[in-house]
Formats: sequence, C-alpha cells, structure tokens
Amino acid sequence: MEKDNKIEPRTISGFMELLPNEQVLFNQMKIKIEQSYERFGFLPLDTPVLELSEILLAKAGGETEKQIYRFTKGDTDMSMRFDLTVPLAKYVAQNYEQLQFPFRRYQIAKVYRGERPQKGRFREFYQADIDIIGDGELSILNDAEIPSIIYTTFKELDFGEFTIRINNRKILNGLFKSLNLVALSADIMRTIDKIEKIGVDKVKEILLDFGIASNEVSKILNFISINGSNDEKLLFLKNLNIKDEMFEKGVLELESVVKNIRLFGVPESNFMIDLTIARGLDYYTGTIYETFLNDCPQLGSVCSGGRYDNLAEYYTDKPLPGVGISIGLTRLFYQLNELNLVKVGKSSIADILILSTMEDVTQCFGVAQEFRNAGINTEVYMDNKKMKAKIKYADKLNIPFIGIIGEEEQKNKNITIKNLATGEQQVLSVQDAINLLKSLK
Repeated sequence: MEKDNKIEPRTISGFMELLPNEQVLFNQMKIKIEQSYERFGFLPLDTPVLELSEILLAKAGGETEKQIYRFTKGDTDMSMRFDLTVPLAKYVAQNYEQLQFPFRRYQIAKVYRGERPQKGRFREFYQADIDIIGDGELSILNDAEIPSIIYTTFKELDFGEFTIRINNRKILNGLFKSLNLVALSADIMRTIDKIEKIGVDKVKEILLDFGIASNEVSKILNFISINGSNDEKLLFLKNLNIKDEMFEKGVLELESVVKNIRLFGVPESNFMIDLTIARGLDYYTGTIYETFLNDCPQLGSVCSGGRYDNLAEYYTDKPLPGVGISIGLTRLFYQLNELNLVKVGKSSIADILILSTMEDVTQCFGVAQEFRNAGINTEVYMDNKKMKAKIKYADKLNIPFIGIIGEEEQKNKNITIKNLATGEQQVLSVQDAINLLKSLK
C-alpha cells in the first residue's frame, strides 16, 4: 500500500485511551475500589453492554433517551447501557427467585452516552457502583453504612481529605409541600442542586422565573443555607415545626443516619449535613449523598447516590427499595491526572526484569518461573542487545529491579540483583533473591 493511502490512526472523540503507565495507575485505582466494595460483602455483577431497547428505554426519557446508542441487528432492536442501575433493575427482577435479599452487588464497568464530549466528560466511561436492594423493605441502617463504604474507599484511594455531604429528599419535598410548591418540586431540586456551579444569585433568579413568590424563594434559600454542626442543623430542622408528615419522617431518617454513621466509625470531619444537596435525578426518595475532595472543589461531586423506593417498578410488581452510590471512575481519574494528583506509575507491572549477559537467554526461563511461582511479576528480556540497552529498557519502564544471569551466576545457581533506584547490587541465591523482593513488596 502506498504511504499516501495510509489511514490516519485516531480515536473517536469522547473515548479515553491511556499510555501504559497511566493505564497501570487506572487499573490500580479500579482494583482498590473493587477490594473496598468486597470488604463490605458486596457481590460482583457483570451485565451485558447491550440490552434490548425496550428494557433500557422503559425508564428513560428526555435527554437520556437522546443520548442512548441504539441500533438494529436483524430483527433485534438493541441499545448500549447508559448506566449500571437500569441493567441492575432488570437483573433483580429477572433473577428474583434465585437472589438472597438484601441483595448487595457491585459493578465496575463501562457505560455509553452519546453526549457532546467536553474536557473530562466522555461518551464511554467506567462507573463503579454499589447498591443494596431490599425485598419489600430495607432498613435505614443501610443508608448509614453507605458513607462508611465511601469513607473506606476514598481513604484507600488517598486523594487527600474529602467530605461526604448528606441530605434527605423527604425533607426538601416536605418543605416544598408546606410552601404549596409540590408541582415545582422537581424543578426546584434540580436548580438548587446546581448551587455550587452557578451560585446563589443565579439560583434565586431561576426560582423567580418559575413564578415562585419572592418571600418563598427567600425561605427556600434561607433553609438550604443553614450553618453549624450536624447536631445543630438537626436541631434547627426540628425547631422549624413544619407540620408535614413527609418532612418529619425525613428529619427522623436523617437523624438516624447521622447517629449510625458515627457508630460505623466515620469521623465527624468527613461527613456533614448539607441541605443544598438535592440530586437532580427524580427517582431518589430519601437519603442522598455527594462526596467532594476538599482540595479540589472544582471537580464537583466524585461519588454520589441515594435511596430509592422501587428499583424495578418497570419490570415487576414486587416492591424492591434500594440505596446505592456511583463513582465516575473515568472522569475522576482524568481530572486528577490533569491536576497531577495521581502518583506517577510504572509503564510496566513487572517487579523485576531478568536478563542474561550471555547470548543464550533460555537459561533465564526457569529462574523467571521460580519468581512468578512466588508471586513476583517477572519479565525476561529476550533480545540480544548490549547490557546498556537492556538496563535502559528497565529504567524507561520504571521496573525497580533487574536480575542478571551470567556464566558465573549460572554455574553457582545464583542471580545478581540490582536496585535501579539506588544502584546497589548483590549476588544472591535464587531463593534469597525471591525473599528479598517479597519483603519489599
């Protein structure tokens, strides 16, 4: 083929590809989240990327429906999943008889949305979800456990200090009902949920545009802006004496969640009641969460979710309440990487590169396998190049150790281990070399 006829290699806009050292870091981040979820007893789930369109679209509408990748193959009308919640709903309804409730599942997988790509927003991206689904009912204690899972996960990820902000949709809905604004409650919540992005003045302007009276707008803004400790905010809510059953239930639920978050061992400095948290999605009905990195408020919420009354209402008559959260893994990694907050990683996952000073490299194979059998990631350098080139290869990939086998090492069944960071090297038996690397992992 002529050079001029070559196709330019390029990736579709909105799809992220990483260099090897970045991919290693991304995978480590994904594994840490997975391990954290499993520590709390969540079961893994992997649903298909493609679902029947009638399944995915049952709950969709508006912008969501416009963003779905949908196509027909033969007689089958199918779509690519746009989140992990709808496939979960289908899965629970379909496998109801075989599942144990409460059903605790996690899924870390790619989802697809045909939205306009922006910096830090993608058309294909990983979400890391957990949900707890009850059969008919689900204790409020589960709502308190979720922040402890967020706390454990973000401590493990080590991105600095963070705050889990908590609210309850019943409190907001009860407030709007007391102001005779039930018809506008969804619009109001979507608006106040943007307060961090657009500011109080813009929120006030939008609420007035809805036709809400100025004094009622002031009541809403004063309500969501109360300050103080978690206990002071709870006391404020009780002292409002709003005689609405939903409001009162929301306050009791929030009080219970706060009390039990403390019992789960989450420090007070890592969670707070925030009445501006509303979550734009309509299906949340109780406790809601958003998590912010204290040093990077510009990132917005990095982990959010909440309580919903009936996960699978479109697929079954059985009431299946749930509570869950989601971490937008791709977006979080991209933005932290842009801010140089993700630690520089290796371009290889090898712990050691074994190389030979002799022309015949095959004598390295058995030694390498001994290292691997001991749980040490080991690569063998195959090409017949000068020693300088071999060491440069390991250095470029940030492989921390090289193991050299020459005639002397082969004869004495030894290996020379060199630490590329310090330059220190020592001749050891293969077993002693294995013990050394295992002690440093």
